Amino acid sequence: MTATVGHRRYLVNFEPARLPHLFVDVLVLGGGVAGLRAALEAAETSEVLLVCKAGLDDSNTAVAQGGIAAALDPADSPEKHAADTLALAEGLADERVVHDVAAAAPRVIQELASWGAHFDRHDSTLALGREGAHSMPRIVHARGDATGRELVRVLAAQVRDHPRIRVFEHCFAIDLLTDDGCCVGAITWHAKYGLQMFWATTTILATGGVGAVYRETTNPPVATGDGLAMALRAGAVLRDLEFVQFHPTTLYVAGAARALISEAVRGEGAYLRNRAGERFMLRYDERGELAPRDIVSRAIHSEMRREHFTHVFLDVRHFEPGRFARRFPTIDALCRQFDIHPERDLIPVRPSAHYMVGGVRTDPMGRTRLPGLLACGEVASSGLHGANRLASNSLLEGLVIGRRAGRLAAQRTLEQTRTERPAAIGHVLPRSPRTALDIDDVRHSLRSIMSRNVAIVRSGDRLDETREIIEFWSRYVMDKVFDDPRGWETQNLLTVALAITLAAAARCESRGVHYRQDHPGQDPHWTCHTEIRRVEDALQVCRAPVGAEAPAPATTKEAGSPR
Repeated sequence: MTATVGHRRYLVNFEPARLPHLFVDVLVLGGGVAGLRAALEAAETSEVLLVCKAGLDDSNTAVAQGGIAAALDPADSPEKHAADTLALAEGLADERVVHDVAAAAPRVIQELASWGAHFDRHDSTLALGREGAHSMPRIVHARGDATGRELVRVLAAQVRDHPRIRVFEHCFAIDLLTDDGCCVGAITWHAKYGLQMFWATTTILATGGVGAVYRETTNPPVATGDGLAMALRAGAVLRDLEFVQFHPTTLYVAGAARALISEAVRGEGAYLRNRAGERFMLRYDERGELAPRDIVSRAIHSEMRREHFTHVFLDVRHFEPGRFARRFPTIDALCRQFDIHPERDLIPVRPSAHYMVGGVRTDPMGRTRLPGLLACGEVASSGLHGANRLASNSLLEGLVIGRRAGRLAAQRTLEQTRTERPAAIGHVLPRSPRTALDIDDVRHSLRSIMSRNVAIVRSGDRLDETREIIEFWSRYVMDKVFDDPRGWETQNLLTVALAITLAAAARCESRGVHYRQDHPGQDPHWTCHTEIRRVEDALQVCRAPVGAEAPAPATTKEAGSPR
């Protein structure tokens, strides 16, 4: 399957002779958990520049509530953690990656604690929560439901104090620079300094997710899929973009932005009830509220359609007095802002776009198809998640693969001579003769159609219709040269939305978080990846076998032991 709308190489026109340049060993794009951890590891021996689109506090990591999955209970083990991860991946994960990451989890927790992370404890023992599809309590959390903020606090402090790391905040990465088939840095824009060219021996992409492509999302507004789009334009391969995970429970207050109600709330014993007050999840899965997120999201979707209602309810009224507020202080305060008192009131919830399970294809060290470019975190497809992501594995992946990518970048610095002058590359696109569309209207309409047709439940006819509409918008938006982030974000959103739609249309089965009404069963012939690449300014979809990227063997130290 191919989309024929032109997707040009660069979004902006630039001439190197007219722009300022900065040369560095390692360029990290993204300030979430993966980017921060990669920067710290690379800075062991390299000069690092970390660029983030907003501030270090404005990332998916910062709003993460649940925690970090790690087998720390004596009755648990990394093997059990890996087994739960593989069960949810439904045949599309790389088993060696899964086992390596699960084995590394205890070291990750130990390292963060040594840096000053304040994890919740029962006396001297770490408090371990339980979330959907986990067979054991193994979720390490901080400040009840503020694990992400605690991670950002700890990692950002380490980064800011490091003498070999510079941080550029509020700097928009527009495109990856390539020369002779290799990534050599990025072209960026800053409100004060304008266009800038950053040249690096190694670039690490850690730009996060795509939630803003949907009308309702748990992601912050910065999650516009920029990293996926720029990687695709530069020549990297995107994998499994049809797998977009929706979180079942986000606070539903008409007119307000959706806010996450952590899965840990159900892990602590909360019930889901429909408009009639019935606890309905056991009708859909014997695990009830602790079924995997895709099952819970589809169940809620079904109840909403059956009752012709906008939401369902989360019930914690049976908790002992004060327990909810102590365990989930952030969520409790959020509810009370809208005059919802969880001890006495039902909490209105509905699913929202939450996590891009697929991403830029990498090997277990973060290498992409493009020499000089590594990727880690949500923007990457490392082989850990397969068709569905186990709750609280994302922060873990960012820390483990981010560390590996940083280490590999540092190694490349020692092996290669740093670029000290600009490559002879530039880009000039003639002015488009086509009519300009209203950017805000396109963004609003795009998010609406993606939410209707490419969300929890999909069908071939609606996916084809969506592709045609996105291609139409693209003809009038992708050919323009914008000079501000709003325009570049819109072009990236169109690119990513089209890629998601193409992948969803190609996979004619239901697996993991991808559900097709017209193909409701799983097809063994689709136990493979979908891959999208840019071919002659078009997007092309093809299949690829599972495990095509040979994993690099992990050492004992890397797999589980502290440094």
